[in-house]
Amino acid sequence: MEQAIQKANTLIEALGWIRKFRDKTTVVKLGGSLIDNTEALHHILLDIHFMETVGMRPVVVHGGGKRINEAMKEAGIVPRFIEGRRYTDLETLEIVEQALARETNQYLADEFEKIGGRAMTLNFDSTPVLMGRKLELRDDEGQAIDLGFVGEVTKVDRLVIDNLCYAGQTPFIPSMCITEEGQKLNVNADTVATKLAQELNADKLVILSDVPGVLRDPSDPDSIISSLTKAEALELIANGTISDGMIPKVEACLETIDRGVRKVHIVDGSLRHGLLLEVYTSKGIGTVICE
Repeated sequence: MEQAIQKANTLIEALGWIRKFRDKTTVVKLGGSLIDNTEALHHILLDIHFMETVGMRPVVVHGGGKRINEAMKEAGIVPRFIEGRRYTDLETLEIVEQALARETNQYLADEFEKIGGRAMTLNFDSTPVLMGRKLELRDDEGQAIDLGFVGEVTKVDRLVIDNLCYAGQTPFIPSMCITEEGQKLNVNADTVATKLAQELNADKLVILSDVPGVLRDPSDPDSIISSLTKAEALELIANGTISDGMIPKVEACLETIDRGVRKVHIVDGSLRHGLLLEVYTSKGIGTVICE
């Protein structure tokens, strides 16, 4: 009986958040490291299906770095990374499109529909919704950095995405874009997610990865910081508490907030139902960054 009462209490706690987030768009960024974790992916997709069922409008954007690396290995190509981005020549671009925009995108949609959801793949073979241009980076001396066919998103076809959400379908979007001239480009999934959240006027962005959130001590998973303001996050970057690969992730979160998205969550996607625990409970289980 006590267990039953506890379940009822959990539902009552969730009720307020369900009402608050009804008809609100939430962008969910699914990290490539989670896609081949069968159990974790199953529960993530269940969470997304729950969100849509109770009235939220989830939009999923995903990477696929592990699968791309495996495909490149089979082709005898050694991955190169420059400024945290995959160097993408024409041969690599073809592999990225096949492994990410076709195979992984369709796989996620298929798995979502197996549990009763309604998915729509938005890739180059169906309806591409991300337009962009080649990314231009410069080194400390002002010289252009050659990244190959790596891009940044400049425009999102919001009408297509909104119409799908209104119809009760969940969009699944791979992290690639296309230029006005028809050139396909590889894009960092975190930056795609932030741009989508901005352009869709999303209420929140949830980044699912294999880390629990922002940690005070990177070696101690229990040192998670549950909430951060923009000023606090910048201070932690300056003093070195936030370091290495977490820096660009947090900086992207801050940029998203600057563009009008109210909250950005960093959540451990491998934790069973971590997405629901973060969105529909008062305490949450990851790090939320807000103004």
